[in-house]
Amino acid sequence: QVHLVESGGGLVQAGGSLKLSCAASGINFRLHTMNWYRQGPGNQRELVASITGSGVTNYVDSLKGRFTISRDNVWNSVYLQMNNLIPEDTAVYYCKANYKGLDYWGRGTQVTVSP
Repeated sequence: QVHLVESGGGLVQAGGSLKLSCAASGINFRLHTMNWYRQGPGNQRELVASITGSGVTNYVDSLKGRFTISRDNVWNSVYLQMNNLIPEDTAVYYCKANYKGLDYWGRGTQVTVSP
């Protein structure tokens, strides 16, 4: 059974940082592209960043320079380092694993950025 469990969310002031983690089990982790999505209040879920099994990264242009995605294929985990947070980053952040058209989602972790 596949499990993706996000952690690291919380309340932070604008300008602060958070590092999200997503621990995966039940999949051949290194084969999967790992993704971070977010869904803010009243918004659709949107892709934040992705990283392939070999470490190739992709970011939403608007977040380049503030957010960094990384992964550890030994610990089956993916991370999202978020710096210089702004209130507009407030959202539930989700981890998704993808391989050959199959998607697995975590339940999300709440990030709230206060002004």
